[in-house]
Amino acid sequence: MELEISRLDHYGIVAGVIKDLKLVEQIDNLLGVHEQSEISHGEAIAGMILNGLGFTDRPISLTPQFFENKPLELLFRPGVRAEHFNRFKLGRTLDSVHAYGCEALFGLLAASVCRQEQVDCSFGCEDTTSFSTTGEHLPDEDIGAITITHGYSKDHRPDLKQVVLELMVSQDGGIPLLMKCWSGNADDNSIFQHRAKELIEAWKDAENPRYLIMDSKGYTQNNAINLKSLNFITRIPETNAPAKATISDALNQDNWVIWDENRKYTCFEIEHYGIGQRWIVVFSKAALNRSENTVEKASIKEKTKIDKALYHLHAQRFKSETEALEALKKICKPWKYYVLQEVEIEEHKKYLSTGRPAKNSPFELEYMIKCKVEKDLERIDKIIKEKACFIIGSNIPQTELDDLEVLQGYQGQDHVEKGFGFIKSPLCFASSFFLEKASRIEALIMVMTLALLVYTTAQRRLRTALDHVDETIPNQIKQPSKRPTMRWIFQLLEGINHVVIREGKQIKVMLEGLNELRRRILSLLGTSVAAIYQVKPRVEMAL
Repeated sequence: MELEISRLDHYGIVAGVIKDLKLVEQIDNLLGVHEQSEISHGEAIAGMILNGLGFTDRPISLTPQFFENKPLELLFRPGVRAEHFNRFKLGRTLDSVHAYGCEALFGLLAASVCRQEQVDCSFGCEDTTSFSTTGEHLPDEDIGAITITHGYSKDHRPDLKQVVLELMVSQDGGIPLLMKCWSGNADDNSIFQHRAKELIEAWKDAENPRYLIMDSKGYTQNNAINLKSLNFITRIPETNAPAKATISDALNQDNWVIWDENRKYTCFEIEHYGIGQRWIVVFSKAALNRSENTVEKASIKEKTKIDKALYHLHAQRFKSETEALEALKKICKPWKYYVLQEVEIEEHKKYLSTGRPAKNSPFELEYMIKCKVEKDLERIDKIIKEKACFIIGSNIPQTELDDLEVLQGYQGQDHVEKGFGFIKSPLCFASSFFLEKASRIEALIMVMTLALLVYTTAQRRLRTALDHVDETIPNQIKQPSKRPTMRWIFQLLEGINHVVIREGKQIKVMLEGLNELRRRILSLLGTSVAAIYQVKPRVEMAL
């Protein structure tokens, strides 16, 4: 008897979702298939996605090693072997992806997934991040490749060259809708301005209203001409004068609407940058606590500087009271948290002759200034309250989205942040950026974003199914949850093995490690996933 054991774990979910979405077939139709290749471009990309979602801290150059103990006939098709995923094949696939166009290829695949999964794409959450790279990068022959160079590093690694990723995701499940790689020195203002201009054309014929959600970097005077033609929800930079005045008005009027136990809001009709819009000022208790701590630390720092400046001031002598007061005024000007409590000017005689002065020795008067300071409690209280407020701006009519719906729409911005966190996880495509060609790095980031697409689709499927059948899954602390993360589900499925028993000409195939909870989870993730794990699907009832 011969026994062959392969690790299946959660990889069947990834492979099953890829099969349900027909990603391999679509990629092959777009990139083409070489007759002599053991695996197609679509299968190579599926392999990279499986490696990336394996959370094994393994670079793509070791993908063959990753697949050595996996049941490839289940994950792909009979005849696929681990050595087919060598670095030469994966490199040629990345070249083909870049030649086709990373943004265009991803856009087509994402649109297909959204149609098939019936994803609500009304709200598009837009943001950027940067990926630091290591090593030297060879210049590409293709002039269309991005430039790997230094820029503002969101990874806090200004010493490393980088590439910038622009990403838009849906609020419905955080499904990536579009991606684009930019050179490492690209700035957010230019990226948002480019995207807004592109969306005007892309959304003009949309059947349903589309809303652009972005952070304050997209709200600029240069971008206003584009924003005027879009439905947008954005954070308003509190640094500009109208925003400061609006927050001050909100605090003075004290006319708030309760959002929940921790937040309240009030709305103002504003025309700014030539756009009529609503500015919704939100006051948050959590932000209030943060601002109290921030202001306290800042006031302590300021007091240290004040004490040092006053120490030197008190030692100085001035020719007139006016000169002394001017010196004090100059020191006081930048104070934010302190005011003068007491000021005293002392006269001192300076004798013009040397030695011990006589009764009638000539002299001139000099002046010394002494002062004490105290906290400006009224101003500090105002600053703390202002820092506890932020503004969400929108040009969407009240009849289309009310104030609360606008605020809830902006809350969805965290979906894109979670997407960045997923892609940049050390366990997802770790050490991948040792690639030398900028075009391959760009293509690999597209594949990484495609892995996020597969991950979020699986997560959305499961959550939708759990809600439909009214069931829960125990979370990490054994509490019932209808919104588990796919990362937790992957951990729950560790220890499932694909077992092949060969005895003479008889072959028996079985799965080892399935229990009731695992079967229940797997039955809700689609027909292909259920087939891989040999369970009865319930997805038709759930989706």
